[in-house]
Amino acid sequence: MNTIGNLLWFILGGFLIFLIYLFGSLVLIITIIGIPFGIQTLKLSTLALFPFGKTVVAGERASGCLYLIMNIIWILVAGIELAIVHLVLAFFCFITIIGIPFARQHIKLAALALVPFGHDIVERP
Repeated sequence: MNTIGNLLWFILGGFLIFLIYLFGSLVLIITIIGIPFGIQTLKLSTLALFPFGKTVVAGERASGCLYLIMNIIWILVAGIELAIVHLVLAFFCFITIIGIPFARQHIKLAALALVPFGHDIVERP
């Protein structure tokens, strides 16, 4: 079922979301100060490419002081906007019955887009 979901996600806009996050990460990685943020957008792009069958978990390092500071900077600069975009997309997917699985993936992406530092993407068993 995850394969079908990922294939439909890829065709119906997941690839576009992946490209947008990938472009953003490349722009951030070009600057020296943006490298940590570029790595986080790479994490978002990998989840945006094939989100079905994956889950976001807080790593053991998620409570560190550096991750807290980086998440605060991320939230102020881009996190709120990205999370709102994914929540709006989730709302429009929830309107249709067939879009509910896609809405759940957008909510997963919104949570990671809000606070990406200290979170890992793992395969769901």
